[in-house]
Amino acid sequence: MPELPEVQALVDFLDERLAGLAVETLELASFSVLKTFDPPPQSLEGAPVDGVHRHGKFLDIDCDGTHLVFHLARAGWLRFSEELPRTMLRPGKSPIALRLRLSDGSGFVLTEAGTKKSLAAYLVRDLAEVPGVARLGPDPLSDDFTRAVFGELLAERSAQVKGVLRDQSIIAGVGNAYSDEILHVARLSPFALAARLTDTEVDALYEALRTTLQRAVETASGKPAAQLKDAKRAGMRVHGRTGEECPVCGDVVREVSFADSSLQYCATCQTGGKPLADRRTSKFLK
Repeated sequence: MPELPEVQALVDFLDERLAGLAVETLELASFSVLKTFDPPPQSLEGAPVDGVHRHGKFLDIDCDGTHLVFHLARAGWLRFSEELPRTMLRPGKSPIALRLRLSDGSGFVLTEAGTKKSLAAYLVRDLAEVPGVARLGPDPLSDDFTRAVFGELLAERSAQVKGVLRDQSIIAGVGNAYSDEILHVARLSPFALAARLTDTEVDALYEALRTTLQRAVETASGKPAAQLKDAKRAGMRVHGRTGEECPVCGDVVREVSFADSSLQYCATCQTGGKPLADRRTSKFLK
């Protein structure tokens, strides 16, 4: 799933590429991907692109006051082409869910692999009409996201810090992968309770959050969409690296599996050497 750094890279690319252009057509190959019915897709025809923005993990293309907003979810992706084909989209015949053609013939498609469909697009006049955007917490890279603000957010939550970092209503843009990376940099257990962190631990977590995301944004910047997934994987220290050596201490990277996801961590760096058990059976291995 693309998270804040990859989404920001897509936004920067589209903002530069779509500048000065207008929408020719918005076509749907999967009618379920569009979660709104008013305004209709035809309303974008001829509308100039005024800008591209990011809200958490949502991409927002502002077309003369009408916003095409989409969330790529777990298996969605964006593919840009300098010359889109003119063939008609056939529902269910390809991974393509949506196609946006621009006035110069270029454009992009949104694709989704697998059988579990969660890619979502919205056409709205007001961003508050997109439920996921309306309930977003603050952006962790904004100037207003200070250590004091972060500390207050944590103090109000008795949940595990891993879940707090991933909760989009608390902090916008961080997902499973970067929460693993942030916690490893901060040397904190993913199961630590947010409200019980010491001031020193909150300091370390705040610094890890900001620096990890900023470095990832810088790494992703300027890369074409086709390279972003590989660049993200290559930059991971622990996430997705179960069984490999921790780059800090040399211990083995461990994993905790859940029903539909998993987390990775280093016991030496993060849990005082104690391996975490699978949460489906117990809290810790004694």
